[in-house]
Amino acid sequence: MRARRSRAVSLLVTSVVLTGLLIPGAIAQSPDAEPAAGPAMAAPAFVDLAEIPVEPPVQPAPPAARELFGADCDTEIEGSRVTAYCHNGYPETDLIRLHVECDRWWDVDGDGAAVAVGPAGRVELTSRCWKEVRSAWVSHERP
Repeated sequence: MRARRSRAVSLLVTSVVLTGLLIPGAIAQSPDAEPAAGPAMAAPAFVDLAEIPVEPPVQPAPPAARELFGADCDTEIEGSRVTAYCHNGYPETDLIRLHVECDRWWDVDGDGAAVAVGPAGRVELTSRCWKEVRSAWVSHERP
């Protein structure tokens, strides 16, 4: 049985072949252009000192620090039941609410009551549909 080449070897061979095809085309010039002097014979670069600004350019403002708020929630859907496990690792209280959207048109969607989760607090929220669950999510708000 013959061994298969690895993907890395295939990518390496492909890149070598493409490089071999692209470099000669990049070096080639049109017949109207002057003959190439080669890389060692390139013209020296010229910098006009009058075009250099006196002051350095203005630096953009640093991005705002990420806001430390909002409990981390994991949502599990098992059949028609939804459970959200939330942990607040931040120093502010978070009001969380479980929302459930049911799959059937006649099944009532549910928006749970807001529950306060204090710093380092944990909470488990549950809800259900009569039949299948289409989606579930947790919303956060400040008290």
